[in-house]
Amino acid sequence: MAIKKIGVLTSGGDAPGMNAAIRAVVRTGLDYGYEVLGVQDGYLGLHEDRMIELNRHSVSNMLNRGGTFLGTARFPAFKQEEVRRECVEVMRKRGMDALVVIGGDGSYMGAKLLSELGYPCIGVPGTIDNDIAGTVTTIGFDTALSVAVDCIDRLRDTCNSHKRIAVVEVMGRHCGDLAIAAALSCGVEAVLVPEVPWNKETVYQFIQKNVDAGKRHAILVVCENQTDVHQMAHELEQRTGLETRATVLGHIQRGGAPSPQDRVLATRMGAYAVHLLHDGFSGRCIGLQRGELVHNDIIECLETMKHKFHREMYDLVNSLV
Repeated sequence: MAIKKIGVLTSGGDAPGMNAAIRAVVRTGLDYGYEVLGVQDGYLGLHEDRMIELNRHSVSNMLNRGGTFLGTARFPAFKQEEVRRECVEVMRKRGMDALVVIGGDGSYMGAKLLSELGYPCIGVPGTIDNDIAGTVTTIGFDTALSVAVDCIDRLRDTCNSHKRIAVVEVMGRHCGDLAIAAALSCGVEAVLVPEVPWNKETVYQFIQKNVDAGKRHAILVVCENQTDVHQMAHELEQRTGLETRATVLGHIQRGGAPSPQDRVLATRMGAYAVHLLHDGFSGRCIGLQRGELVHNDIIECLETMKHKFHREMYDLVNSLV
């Protein structure tokens, strides 16, 4: 089938670099002579037929903008086949021949389901959590890491001045990549991630040992969904006698201008997605491996491939304390 018009949407949590990816999709599509539609607010906007025509001017000055100008939203009803078929009817009515989906594994699942209904889809990994199989890094991860590192560095300054302990919660959902990379970048005393079992008492004893040895401060980095960091801070203060505070970085890690690395990655991946559609591919997801762009079957990515946990980086954090 000859492609004449493509769509692009962002879904799930926003990530710095999504706008750069959209820009690349649009301008590469235009170079092929395609019309390009931007779907607003993800699969919800697809179902509600909320789309805008995109041209070169539409995506000017987008490289440095955080978030996603198309918007994103959760849409649980998309799990229903009837709702998905309604989306397909919307795309047919619009004359849309293919779709580029930028987001995480939930977004990938949507692209997979649309592909199964006969609509060519390509998935582009956009999430700060870096929890997508088939790629060593995702769009937004580097920027989120930079934000986390900047915040932890600032906390270290004040903790050292006041002889305090900081318990810092970073995002990552169920993936410890962001926590480990931040810990390694900042030289923290401990990092707690879902991939490695940990014992609260062992952590407390280690911090207490450092305090007894005369260390003025300590920083713990904790991946979200591991523990109540405020309770942990209270318990550490009771144990060590040092003032201890919990800091939840939260969604601040998602915002702001994307780093140069994320801008380059997003641009490469967005353009590559359109090249794949032009070459007749569907149901594929893009990844970066050994510096080269690759594409994998989206079903394998979701069901059989595993995101690699870098145990050697986790062990390096602990060995350098």
